[in-house]
Amino acid sequence: MHGRTIERGETPAAVAVPAPVGEAAPHDDRFRRLVAADAWDALPADVRRRFSKRLTGRATATYSGEIVWTRLSPAGWLLAQLCRLIGAPLPTAASGPAPAAVVVSEDRVSGGQIWTRLYGRMRGHPQAIHSAKRFAGPTGLEEHIGGGFGMALTVQAEGDALVFTSDHYFWQAGRLRLPFPSWLAPGTTVVTHQHLGSGRFAFDLRVVHRRLGELVNQHGLFRDG
Repeated sequence: MHGRTIERGETPAAVAVPAPVGEAAPHDDRFRRLVAADAWDALPADVRRRFSKRLTGRATATYSGEIVWTRLSPAGWLLAQLCRLIGAPLPTAASGPAPAAVVVSEDRVSGGQIWTRLYGRMRGHPQAIHSAKRFAGPTGLEEHIGGGFGMALTVQAEGDALVFTSDHYFWQAGRLRLPFPSWLAPGTTVVTHQHLGSGRFAFDLRVVHRRLGELVNQHGLFRDG
């Protein structure tokens, strides 16, 4: 086939130029696809922007702020200690104000995201909490916390906030996937990302058991890094 010769330094129109390694791609619509279109469009621009970043290579998104409070019931404290066996995904102690930071990067295994949270403590090193968000499973979004354990999440846009709610918990090894029976589940986990304006947002984590009541209540304030 004959055609015009591409000159040195010229880019063919039909060929996409990949973003340099370490830069964030311009858009990621995977969170948007989990939410009703009109509800997503009604979210504040800051929220839509944070959850539309496609992080590739060495690119990261960072947020800094503080955990204003962490409250644990006796049963919640016991649950947090038991969860140390699978990577300590819950705060292990009640606390007042403490510095905090969050780093989000690419999960190169699944193509999802790795979330690393650092929470300051009164004594010792900050607690590091790691999890991987994967766009998979029956709800379209899962959070994997280590040891094969995870939870499927539903996502809703409510006013100026995105709300992530646990649908069910599971253990997975390869193709084997075992859902938790209801009597073994720790309760309903709800995470809220709420717009506060000027690049700031509130983070709230609640775990509520149907019989034992509220186990964990954590409130944090963050800003774009």
